[in-house]
Amino acid sequence: MTSVDTERSITVTVNGVPREATVPVRRLLSDALRHDLGLTGTHVGCEHGVCGACTVLVDGSPVRSCLVFAVQVDGASVTTVEGLAHDDHQGGQVLHPVQEAFRECHALQCGFCTPGFLVTIAAGLEARDRTAEITEEEVDEIVGGNLCRCTGYANIKKAVRHAAATMKDAG
Repeated sequence: MTSVDTERSITVTVNGVPREATVPVRRLLSDALRHDLGLTGTHVGCEHGVCGACTVLVDGSPVRSCLVFAVQVDGASVTTVEGLAHDDHQGGQVLHPVQEAFRECHALQCGFCTPGFLVTIAAGLEARDRTAEITEEEVDEIVGGNLCRCTGYANIKKAVRHAAATMKDAG
């Protein structure tokens, strides 16, 4: 009879900070972020990878954290919604252009889906050619994988266009 490891130590760089945790081998990344590392911004909705509320970036790519085991990201870099803002070097935080656009365009209501949208949209806008105007097809493609039950998407799409323009102007 062989013994099976039920826990494993992992090291993950989360929002630029190396973090260590000992997690059950079947712990989902979403649960490890929330329960083991105390980062509750990542929300868990459907637990089937459909809604997008749990989206985080793993090595820069959007990933549904409810579909990935924490041990699978051992050694990787993870960015959660808490990591989108950056330090202003005066002890404060500067919102990511997508966060600012959501605020300015009133692109949220209950806020449950918001972290997944913010991370997904930030990744989508970072990956595109910033010198070009964003098209409606691109906006639809960026938000199409996330679900929101409150807003009807109009202000979310408005926020994507606003953030794209801000990021274009910033170079």
